[in-house]
Amino acid sequence: MEMKKKKFVVCIVAAFLAGAAVTGGSCAVAFNGVFGYVKVSKDDYEKMSQTYQRYGKLNQLYNTVNTTFYDDVNEESLMEGAYKGLVSGLGDPYSSYMTADEYKTWKATATGEYSGIGVTFTKDENGNFAVISVEKGSPAEEAGLKAGDFITAVDDKEYDDLDVIGNAIRGDEGSKVKLTYVRDGKEKSVTLIRQTIVQHSVEHKMMDGNIGYIRISSFIETTGDDFKEALKDIEGKSAKGLILDLRDNGGGLVNSCVEVADEFLDEGVVAYVEDRNKNRTDYEAKDGKTDLKTVVLVNENSASASEILAAALKDNGFDLVGQTTYGKGVIQSTAELEDGSALKLTIMQYFSPDGNAINKKGVEPDYKVKNEENSGSDTQMKKAVSLF
Repeated sequence: MEMKKKKFVVCIVAAFLAGAAVTGGSCAVAFNGVFGYVKVSKDDYEKMSQTYQRYGKLNQLYNTVNTTFYDDVNEESLMEGAYKGLVSGLGDPYSSYMTADEYKTWKATATGEYSGIGVTFTKDENGNFAVISVEKGSPAEEAGLKAGDFITAVDDKEYDDLDVIGNAIRGDEGSKVKLTYVRDGKEKSVTLIRQTIVQHSVEHKMMDGNIGYIRISSFIETTGDDFKEALKDIEGKSAKGLILDLRDNGGGLVNSCVEVADEFLDEGVVAYVEDRNKNRTDYEAKDGKTDLKTVVLVNENSASASEILAAALKDNGFDLVGQTTYGKGVIQSTAELEDGSALKLTIMQYFSPDGNAINKKGVEPDYKVKNEENSGSDTQMKKAVSLF
């Protein structure tokens, strides 16, 4: 009888190590040490079995690499690679795992001040890192980089993660970085010296015909307040209308976008998001708006938060001029982990007030106008002016 009991324990241990879930009864027996065993609850045992089924292969790979690789193994790098690989398995260009150093650098861009070369880019549906905009006066502009270029390597190293390549481009002020990019099918390389980039996301002026002009290049922490100041200045000069330029705006902070939308809309929905279970959250404007007639300029590089603003204004009767926007209509949530690393994960999709999806579709302008490259003429601007 004793032999049968020992054999039964061995069978359960073998089943667990093979990843099989043993149910039945109020408790199960789990392997503990070389010859011993302990009792665990049925629920805990099932969780242990499920964990082994899910990560047993990873553990086998880890042990094989750790004991067989020809050189010393850096365990921290090995596990970071596993974390990054897990998230990259989603196939979503906007979701990523960031190390503590990567996350610290990434957060700096949201404030509008960082050390780098002054280029904004995204990962398109083909996996290319496409330049959306270049900061005026930045090393990137001085080197001749333009919207539409494709970044292929940084310091001769290729990347497939959007945040990782962004961190590779940023660095200490005064340090050098080699950028390889493709334009019109031709590959070029340039070495730039990083400098402190202070983003000024709002520019404004008065144009001929008493028309105000405000350009928003991105949505950072200061955009909402800066836009209100610009709008107040233009209104104070008795402008008869306003052109809002969102061309080459790669997006940014949604709350800043909503602050700007609030200056154009009465109380109501600016945009709403839905998660995988169709749970809805609204972004709303408060009562009160400018009386200025406004025409909005957009192009194929207007992305993310700029598309949210453009879609909200279009649904509320504003005229859009230019090209269909980029089509990034999803929201990411970034959660910092205990060790300072972070998970950036796409969790929701945006919709315009009328329920129009933005992601992979973009926002179509009311007046489709294309600026011919190297023509020296801003046809889109001329069309916008003609609408007043």
